[in-house]
Amino acid sequence: MNPSFEPVDGGAGIAVVDSIERHRYALTTPESVAPRPADTDRFRFPVENAVAIRTSAISLPSVISVHARDESGAIVAQAEHFASEELPHGKYTIELSAPIKLYCRVESTVSVRADIEGMTIEFDDATEVVVGARSHHERPAATVTATTDPEDLMAAISTFGSALKTTSPERSYPTLRGHPPTIELGDELDLAGLEPPETGVTIEVPPEYRSIFVVAPLAYYLGARVRPGDEPRIRTDHGLEYSLDGPSGFERTVEQTLKQTFFLDCLARTEGLYPVALHEREAVEADVGLDFAALYDRPLAERLDAYLDVPFAAIEEYLPEWKLTSHVEPTPTSVETLPFVVDDLAVVRSASTESVERSNALMFDDGVEAARREAGFTRGASATASTTRSTNPDPNTDADLEFVSPETTDSLEEAWVGAGMPLGASKASVEAYRNRLDRTPVDGDIDITVVCNDADMAEERDLIEDVYGDRDELPFDVSLHRDLTTAELEDVLSARTDFLHYIGHVDDGGFECANGALDVNTLDTVGVDAFLLNACQSYRQGMALIEAGSIGGIATLTDVLNSEAIRMGRTLARLLNAGFPLQSALGIARDESIMGDEYLVIGDGGLAIAQQAGGQPNFLNIERKGESFRVYMKVYPTPLGGLGSLVIPYTEDGCYHLSPGSVPPFCLSYDELQEFLALENVPVKTNGRLTWATEVDVDEID
Repeated sequence: MNPSFEPVDGGAGIAVVDSIERHRYALTTPESVAPRPADTDRFRFPVENAVAIRTSAISLPSVISVHARDESGAIVAQAEHFASEELPHGKYTIELSAPIKLYCRVESTVSVRADIEGMTIEFDDATEVVVGARSHHERPAATVTATTDPEDLMAAISTFGSALKTTSPERSYPTLRGHPPTIELGDELDLAGLEPPETGVTIEVPPEYRSIFVVAPLAYYLGARVRPGDEPRIRTDHGLEYSLDGPSGFERTVEQTLKQTFFLDCLARTEGLYPVALHEREAVEADVGLDFAALYDRPLAERLDAYLDVPFAAIEEYLPEWKLTSHVEPTPTSVETLPFVVDDLAVVRSASTESVERSNALMFDDGVEAARREAGFTRGASATASTTRSTNPDPNTDADLEFVSPETTDSLEEAWVGAGMPLGASKASVEAYRNRLDRTPVDGDIDITVVCNDADMAEERDLIEDVYGDRDELPFDVSLHRDLTTAELEDVLSARTDFLHYIGHVDDGGFECANGALDVNTLDTVGVDAFLLNACQSYRQGMALIEAGSIGGIATLTDVLNSEAIRMGRTLARLLNAGFPLQSALGIARDESIMGDEYLVIGDGGLAIAQQAGGQPNFLNIERKGESFRVYMKVYPTPLGGLGSLVIPYTEDGCYHLSPGSVPPFCLSYDELQEFLALENVPVKTNGRLTWATEVDVDEID
């Protein structure tokens, strides 16, 4: 079953393993335990597998958010860093927000202790503890078939709300928003028996692709039916009529409505299952004039009516940074990608682009040209040949490929759904998303495959060899290959691996090997889940990997200098190893190289190859302010911690914040900063330079 339970080394505890999402979390015990299967129905919350053990204590390898509930479901204790909680004898469910969702059922006294590194939960001497686990892997309930008729597409998108696990404000938690049904184009409409929940909400839009696609995320979140109408508006059974074509225009009004409804649900949910102190609620409650306690129990349509009376300007400053804006071409085939975009609760914009000439789009500035003159070679072909070519790059080598430049937004990530190769955005692919859905359980460690097919690039190989798998709590299996032939590289690509880091040359013929070139387009299938193709103009081979079964990866648009490729390769390796998803890792790494903009994500940019050590991946920027230090923290989304998750910086403030995005800056003393940096090894920018928490010299921060 997935998740599964395995004994830890020596038998003193159990490891919970999600073999689809490639997550692992160990619960250690002071004595050896013998787990036995347990009934999952014993839990209030859904779990997929459970075991019972007998122990006096459980120790956790990291500090996570812990909630203890009594038999009624009420929270009786919460614990984070430096916690000290005591509960009298009773029946409790202890919820552990680990990389795999865990619940412990116990009848005992309970003591929870946490320090800077880990947590311990102690019970009466030795008692039965039932541990339940739930994977964060989501599969759509069904596939809907639709024709290209706009009204059929409206009916198909109306089924998205059927995936919501609740219509209460708790659906603002990512784990309570299920994956919408997938859509395939066909000869007739077949909704697979799916209906939206009875929310009493309808969205009317003109029967045209652009309007239908733009409202898809809002329809999903509101559990609304989409129907044709002369003007875009929301109608409810309670008499609400709300125009979606406001002063800022149709697309911006839809975006603001989605963000406003979601945000106010995040505030209202603090009256429910998780009554935490939320920074954003404290910041806006006096201004919005809403009675959240009363609103929490009201039907969705009534809450919506109250929410939309709040001026958007009153909350705009406190919204979480949106994970994704997807620029979707208004063509029928784009509808097949919409369920995956909506699963991220992305903002959808009709693709308004500026088609750009490659000679203009990839024009090198003076800094790049100077670096080219000093660099030994690029990674376009063999080192000898490219040394000559690198001083006189031909920007028109792919004149048949159209480059597009999507409009920049304030989301953390941008994606392009449609024809052409985007600049400044990831290239989304329905094949990549489907490949992820088809991911099957795999036993064993996380497999990392490094291929270096040019001895002149050994510097990058040596730099990254010790990066992957340097985390004691997470088992990696790193294999290194050098100077492969075409047959050997084909074998490597066909074998199952979580991540391929390729170092070498790529040209029009494919991957340059010891005896020729291998074109991935000649392969029917590959076993590579994700990849970094650190070679020149590798996007075509990257797209071929997606077509053959990969989920996502990072490739290059043009020739890249070997020296800059080394810098990008090492930076990306460290970020991916630390748990950053592909798109977030590239977003940070781009700023570290003069050629960062030549790299792009292909496929599913939300894929992470490793779980994050603590809560969610975060990036720190630290400045000295007199005798103290100001810390700016930016939190990034993951498949586990999506839009609407909670984060809490481990400072004395003790307040939760909505994720993802930037939390308000905070000041720490010299000693406090030292302790804060010791919590986990995250990327840190000091004095304009990217480093890592374990490498920061606090005395040198300006």
